[in-house]
Amino acid sequence: MVVKDRITSLVDKSNYISRDLSWLKFNCRVLDQSKKEFRTVFEKMKFLAITSSNLDEFCMIRIGSLYNYIDYGKERIDYSGLREIPFKKKLLAETQAFVKEQSDHYKNNLKPVFSENGFLICKVADLDKDEQAKVKNYFKKTIHPMLTPMVFDTYHTFPILMNKLLIFGVVTHNPEDKKDLRKLSFVQIPQNIPRFYEIEREDHIVFVPIEEVIRAYMHKLFRNIEVIAISLFRITRNGDFTLEESDDIEANFLEEMKAKLKTRRTGRVVRIEVESNYNKWMMKLLKSRWELDDDNIFKIDDNSLFDYTGLWQIINHSEFKDRIPSPHRPVPPVTYPVGTTDNVFEILQHQDILLHHPYNSITPVIELLEIAADDPGVLAIKLTIYRLAKESRITSALLTAAENGKHVSVLFEVKARFDEENNIREAKRLQQAGCFVIYGIGSFKTHTKLLLIVRKEGQKVTRYVHMSSGNYNEDTSRLYTDLGLLTTDDVYAHDVSEFFNVITGHSLPQVYKNLITAPGDMRQQLIDLIQIEAKNAQEGLPSGICIKLNSLEDKYVIEELYKASQAGVLIKLVVRGICCLRPGRAGLSENISVLSIVGDFLEHSRIFYFHNNGDPRVYGGSADIMVRSFERRLEALFLLCDVKLKQQAINILVYNQKDNMNTYIMKEDGNYVVKKEDEKPEFNIHKEFYNVTMEEILKAKLF
Repeated sequence: MVVKDRITSLVDKSNYISRDLSWLKFNCRVLDQSKKEFRTVFEKMKFLAITSSNLDEFCMIRIGSLYNYIDYGKERIDYSGLREIPFKKKLLAETQAFVKEQSDHYKNNLKPVFSENGFLICKVADLDKDEQAKVKNYFKKTIHPMLTPMVFDTYHTFPILMNKLLIFGVVTHNPEDKKDLRKLSFVQIPQNIPRFYEIEREDHIVFVPIEEVIRAYMHKLFRNIEVIAISLFRITRNGDFTLEESDDIEANFLEEMKAKLKTRRTGRVVRIEVESNYNKWMMKLLKSRWELDDDNIFKIDDNSLFDYTGLWQIINHSEFKDRIPSPHRPVPPVTYPVGTTDNVFEILQHQDILLHHPYNSITPVIELLEIAADDPGVLAIKLTIYRLAKESRITSALLTAAENGKHVSVLFEVKARFDEENNIREAKRLQQAGCFVIYGIGSFKTHTKLLLIVRKEGQKVTRYVHMSSGNYNEDTSRLYTDLGLLTTDDVYAHDVSEFFNVITGHSLPQVYKNLITAPGDMRQQLIDLIQIEAKNAQEGLPSGICIKLNSLEDKYVIEELYKASQAGVLIKLVVRGICCLRPGRAGLSENISVLSIVGDFLEHSRIFYFHNNGDPRVYGGSADIMVRSFERRLEALFLLCDVKLKQQAINILVYNQKDNMNTYIMKEDGNYVVKKEDEKPEFNIHKEFYNVTMEEILKAKLF
């Protein structure tokens, strides 16, 4: 019998899964995609690289958020029931286990097949003389002039080491010193140097890690002194500090913390990745300097690789561009009329259209904007923007509209994480062109996706509306699954107009008819819908709930789902990432199942289905079931009223339940297992949605 330690027992007893531990399980599912036998080695490297960038963000934001409490002496109890320090120990232990799994996969499954796929990753010593001469010349002419050794001693302050850069710690000794005085110097590898130096052979392309090039000639930087040790490492610092990322943090404490952080040049270090044979004297100094424990030190095996995001250089190499399968061309939406007109305005005057990306292109939305920009009848365009493509047709259309004298209002979310710089640049371009630009609403992050076009048509004015779960981003629309509704329905148009008035002015709207919005009553309205299903079940009426979303974390809604389960409601959840609800726990959630779909496309749609005694209420939109979605973001869910479009959304949920190629089943303990249905034919939703028919859609039934 295995005796569980106290921490594991507490975690298992909780009725909730830790948000952070759940996120790590999600990254495990992404890593599992890198292990699929049917994938090429380049696809496998792609998924490994994604797990690496995911983990960087996790350490910066989630582990960083935990250290906000620890460093400033604030109490925190995780969903798992653990206090700050025990939870930190648990979280870092799980993170260490994940990093080992990454490394083992790279060493045992990927690296051995590099050669047969036309490339190698080599150290300088593995090259022949001519190749070594090329490397030496590259170091001399290009790299050496860029490097700056930074010594730390009694005469030099500790240098500022940059987040996520590869850094050498070099321990040296001057032979002329009578005392045994060691000194530590740092050499940061500039981020504008390619990750690998490339050498072309007849049958292979050789990729030499840039750190190995520098290591081979490190003595050029330290002349006439003894180099005792060279240790490569990489640090991760606490990332952005937002109320949104710390769900139970107090607003006044957040401001206090920000004020204190102004005295720091950079965020606190939360992780050190270091090669396994590191110098212990150096590490003792770093741990003391950054107040870290052994748990924060992640050892990188000599046969592995630092920062797998560097693999993108190989994945995207022109020599291997055909090694990753090209995506299927988008197909027209099933409700899109064929052979009548290409003018989106004319089509929407007669019917609504539901777009399901990436199976359907985002082009109709972009074309609607582009036509509107030049259409003399268009009076105004209003749009919310969270993330834009780098070369955005959306921005171009809005600039054209402004130049043509139309009123253009844009609510820009300049705090969209890691897209801040691009968003600010694009917002300034629009503002300079005469657009009315709003840079966010107070402390709320603008996450809703809404477009309103006002057009004069003869004696009447028609409002064209687009509502979506996805960003107005041409690039991500090819990779993310999302749902968008195009309509001229007056009820939708009135609701969206009212919402924009709230955003851009000082207005308190009356009750929306087809929208549920946040901040406001989104949480309560969803709870009301759940409670209706529970009441119907208790009265012996048909009931059922099916929800598809990115993350499920809000305790209030989870509690209502538990109660509905206990009342007899069958609840089917499809949660791509974080899920803090425990499915299948006796007496608590026996009627709840949770699936996670992870595959070639990133599942980004949000769909909420409530059986409603045979008259389903189905919503799409931008919001997840999270504290931040309800309390700290501008969000909107839209009701699908058209029967065919409602059935289209229901069919998406049905297909999600049928998939047996990308699906993982969540167990009661928070772990996931691959869904295996060998007796059935393969059903891959990332392929099947290209072939869906209206006949199938109309037959779709969840309960």
